[in-house]
Amino acid sequence: MELKQYIEFSREVIEGMEDGKAIVALESTIISHGMPYPQNVKTAREVEDIIRTEGCVPATIAILNGKVKIGLSDEELEYLGQAPNVIKASRRDLPYILASKKDGATTVAATMICAELAGISIFVTGGIGGVHRGAQETMDISADLEELATTNVAVVCAGAKSILDLGLTMEYLETKGVPVLGYKTDSLPAFYTRESPHSVNYNIDTPEETASILKAKWDLGLNGGVVIANPIPREYAMKEDEMSSIIERALREAAQQQITGKEVTPYLLGKVKELTEGKSLLANIALVKHNARVGAEIAQCFQLQKVRT
Repeated sequence: MELKQYIEFSREVIEGMEDGKAIVALESTIISHGMPYPQNVKTAREVEDIIRTEGCVPATIAILNGKVKIGLSDEELEYLGQAPNVIKASRRDLPYILASKKDGATTVAATMICAELAGISIFVTGGIGGVHRGAQETMDISADLEELATTNVAVVCAGAKSILDLGLTMEYLETKGVPVLGYKTDSLPAFYTRESPHSVNYNIDTPEETASILKAKWDLGLNGGVVIANPIPREYAMKEDEMSSIIERALREAAQQQITGKEVTPYLLGKVKELTEGKSLLANIALVKHNARVGAEIAQCFQLQKVRT
């Protein structure tokens, strides 16, 4: 496979791999489409620093000038946080962006693809996509779910975004054989809230136990990812009934404005931020940082377990 013409590794990632360090993948859509400037770049840098503090190497993934970048420089992070024409890149978009030498910010699905190509097993993000409300009619289902079914990368997240139909999302993952592990929780976290009416498959208490599950899954040749659902820190969590009301209002307004496809999630997150008077943005930043810390701990344990065998 001629990957060299498409993929470039940062010096930090190359040195980390040579030194046998655990590498943690990070997405870039959260920078270009998920948060306003300058909070997006500031948060990206802070998340990378958390991963470094835990002894791992951060690999923020994006497509710049038609190259998949595994690890970004400080200048590239700054560019991505302000550039106006960055394409939101999922699986379907990768060939076009690479061939036309454009810029793309990778979603959960695209980051998983690029991470697996780069040999990275642990990926930290905010929340996964899923089955949208009303999908029985619209068929609006995030490509993240299909990627989780086929790509061997574990995703550390604060559960699925609360704007989604969480019940159908869990049903989809069950059908595809994707384990949903609750990190010190029995309840599926719903991004801004620590709990939802839905249960995870298994409650996992330690990074060592989590890493053992990942290793066993892939040692057996059971292809596909794993969702590691890590609840938002309690002090930043929002009330479930309050968020439900806000999301219902945001969904109504999106429908009235006929917003569809990949524009739905950025619109809804922006509207939620507006209706919560900015509290949702603070929550988003807090949960991503928390996921980074937990993800790095798991990556360390997984790396050690691989070395031992």
